[in-house]
Amino acid sequence: CNQQKTDLSEKEIVSDGIFIHVSHGSDDPHRVLMALSLAEKMSEDKDVILYFDIKGIEVLLKDAPDLSFAHFTSSKEQVQKLLDKGITVMACPGCLKAAGKTPEDLREGVMVADKEKFFNFTSGRILSIDY
Repeated sequence: CNQQKTDLSEKEIVSDGIFIHVSHGSDDPHRVLMALSLAEKMSEDKDVILYFDIKGIEVLLKDAPDLSFAHFTSSKEQVQKLLDKGITVMACPGCLKAAGKTPEDLREGVMVADKEKFFNFTSGRILSIDY
């Protein structure tokens, strides 16, 4: 007779993830900085991935302006903090091309989006938030 183990220490711990989509850049610093701030807060106990497209890709470029708004930490400082924590930050390849940019124009640590990363960054549910 096989007895199924129910010991929680032997069960796989499933982590939920937060997918944060950022489509704005210098046209709306409040949205950008809110997204980055939320990513930092959520990363304390959730898996986080950030995906930038449309105007959002300009935040991830080497020559990006350092956005600021109200009480938020600046965009460059927040992006660096997220990258230092090992959080995946991706830029849409089509949007880079549409902007006349290449992957080489992205700041160090930012990757070109890979569809498999959208599903493999967490083992649980995925919550999506758009900015």
